[in-house]
Amino acid sequence: MKKHLILTTLFLTSFILKAQSGFNSEDLTVTRQDLSTNYFAKDSTANAVVLYEYGNSYIDKDNYKLYTEIKKKIKILNKKGFEQATITELEYHSNKGNEVVKDITGATYNLDGGRVTKTKLEKESIFEEEYDDNYTLVKFTFPNIKEGSVITYSYTIISPFLFKYKGWDFQDEIPKLYSEYNTSIPGNWEYSIKLIGYQNLYDKWETIRNNCLSGPNGSYANCSESQYIMKDIPAFIPEDYMTNKYNYLSRIEYELKTFRGFDGRVKHYTKTWDDVDKELRTDESFGRQLRKSSVSKELIPTEISEEPNLLKRAESIYHFIQENYTWNGEFHLMKDVAVKDLVKKGTGNSGEINILLHNVLEQNGIDVKPIILSTRANGFPTKIFPVLTDFNYIIVQASIDGNTYYLDATDKYMPFGELPYRCLNDEGRLLDFKEGSSWVSIEPKSSSNIIYHVKLKADNGKITGTVNTAARGYHSLPRKKSYYGNPTAYETKLLDQNENIEISNFEMKSENQYSNDLIEKFDVEVQLNEVADRLYFDPFLFKFFSKNPFKLQERTYPIDFGYKDSFMYSMEIDLGEDYTLIDLPESKNYSLPENSGRVIFTSTNNNNVVTLLLKIDFLKAKYEPGYYPYLKEFMNLVTNFQTKSLISLKRT
Repeated sequence: MKKHLILTTLFLTSFILKAQSGFNSEDLTVTRQDLSTNYFAKDSTANAVVLYEYGNSYIDKDNYKLYTEIKKKIKILNKKGFEQATITELEYHSNKGNEVVKDITGATYNLDGGRVTKTKLEKESIFEEEYDDNYTLVKFTFPNIKEGSVITYSYTIISPFLFKYKGWDFQDEIPKLYSEYNTSIPGNWEYSIKLIGYQNLYDKWETIRNNCLSGPNGSYANCSESQYIMKDIPAFIPEDYMTNKYNYLSRIEYELKTFRGFDGRVKHYTKTWDDVDKELRTDESFGRQLRKSSVSKELIPTEISEEPNLLKRAESIYHFIQENYTWNGEFHLMKDVAVKDLVKKGTGNSGEINILLHNVLEQNGIDVKPIILSTRANGFPTKIFPVLTDFNYIIVQASIDGNTYYLDATDKYMPFGELPYRCLNDEGRLLDFKEGSSWVSIEPKSSSNIIYHVKLKADNGKITGTVNTAARGYHSLPRKKSYYGNPTAYETKLLDQNENIEISNFEMKSENQYSNDLIEKFDVEVQLNEVADRLYFDPFLFKFFSKNPFKLQERTYPIDFGYKDSFMYSMEIDLGEDYTLIDLPESKNYSLPENSGRVIFTSTNNNNVVTLLLKIDFLKAKYEPGYYPYLKEFMNLVTNFQTKSLISLKRT
């Protein structure tokens, strides 16, 4: 009776879940409801949805190869989803063996005139093509695809490369209702297992199966068997202010740590940071390059090397490298790095330039250490164990008079002590070959900002005035490149950017291209828009945000600005005796949770002098996904303040 009750309850729960979604997400079986339901309520923007996904990886007891069985069922919701009907898989090849994709089967299901039809995937639709020296692309496209089709397919991957245990992507560019991955790993192979991303597992279980793998002379191994399940996985949709998407896609990855043979031999694959430090110290393209003092000896002019102030000496060396050596746009760290070639040619990759910077600073009495990191586009480096291939970049840490500076000389406009935006990717690994390496934060300590001070006066029917503006930190860099690259073109672009403003008497106040800020001053004459007997004035002559960058229904990954950010716009207009104020935009404030950001908007009128202030502060460099709805509302307010805040006047 009790067993019957449990089964009944499970059946009812399953039935309810099916009814709520309209789809069968329990197996590959295609139901009439799968075909007739053409709307996905949880994501109205979805073009297709994975209804069911299953994976099973195990070591074959006869040939010791890794088998991975994959099954999948996908609903095509509209024509944009047709691309999901083309499936690709990569086969890896090396001189040690080949991966093989085999037993491919599939079918397209449609509802035609109330009748369910099935069109099988034919062998002629499956083909291979060479992808590169190590990979072959296996590709197949389903026939008879229509809006509303459901496709099912399965295949098996056979791999001799047990150091590459098959990972599993739970999250993808389309939503998934159900994704399950099963693994069986003999005790001979020990892997580090990483669960990456921001989606939670719906269920997980582990068990031990005895005698799953046999060896010679009666030896055997037990297997650790695991099952991982996720449900209702949202699509991953890229948006502004993010690093590499693979930092956030929910998935499982495996890294082989140790292999233990049946004959008693043991091989360790995962290294410690002590091992890696020793390897880097002796590497021909890295450690030895850091010690090649003869190459960079006597490069620096005497007036720089003999500068008594250490900070000024370091700054002068930094600017000397910036001015005399050009980055070729390539990233190299552990290979193709030759400081000698850089000195000879005057151009080189990022590793060569920053290693030269390190060497020259060290030769001139500056305490320096290298930091290796992964750039924003390259993804986060693994932290639980060292994986050198995760790193693609080197910068320099300089310690001077108790202060720490991070340096990168690849950009000729980068101020001393600041890093290119591409480097702002959480943490880097500081290499100290005497004391041992360690993780260090490379998040900028100071906030970047843009400031506009606008002072206007109405006189004889004209509104004229002066604008003072300053861009600091990361906001100054594109402006500096534009101005110092071509001052005439920069001024022309400024003059042409707003048809209702005439700009004249432009002045550049910054000292040079190495300044931490870009300060400008110019005069303006503003045109008013007249409707009936009213005149309308847009107080935001210059806008920080003209549209909200956050548009997703849900964002499942952090909002990563890279640095703390601040914007301020103040305007004062003396209406004098020419105009009378009719209406002002309403003052309003808004704060993000935990006071992690704020927007302040005020407008006042005092004796016909109108003052307006907009202050925007992002007090964190990175916000977790839970902040997204608040940031979305925050940016709605910011854009509305700048695009809908008209001041209405009438002539006196």
